[in-house]
Amino acid sequence: MPNPAASTRPGVHVWLIIMKAFGAIESVAAKSIADSNLGASDFQILEILLHKGALPVNTIGRKIMLTSGSISTAVDRLEKRKLVRRDPSVDDARVIYVSLTGSGHALIQRIFARHAQRMEEVFAPLSDQERLLLEELLKKVGRHAESFEPSPRRIKNILTSR
Repeated sequence: MPNPAASTRPGVHVWLIIMKAFGAIESVAAKSIADSNLGASDFQILEILLHKGALPVNTIGRKIMLTSGSISTAVDRLEKRKLVRRDPSVDDARVIYVSLTGSGHALIQRIFARHAQRMEEVFAPLSDQERLLLEELLKKVGRHAESFEPSPRRIKNILTSR
């Protein structure tokens, strides 16, 4: 990796700005989600099902970083509210898929539209070009930071490739 020229902007200062911005954005997002009367994990589950369709329970848990116990409890909660249903896989009886019910789909579509509008308001000061640049820069620094501390998946890949 090439060594960039020395910066006059200390990394810790950039980190503080990112953390403050994230805190402010997260606060708006949390309020937007709380206004829906859904918990954060319930919102995340419904949102991923809205955009990805039916998924295995364990896949949902990995994508939203919930343990197997937590994802099962959350799916139970949503199932009791008749927002999702569980269906066994036709290919593998060990796999259970979760999908939105009609009422779950209608609810998350309405809630997500309001949430997306709120996030649009948060990022309104940025032009399309600035948004793209911000995305690219955050991804770049995120990938670089990951190289310092390999994720458990990367560690597993490294160990199994020997």
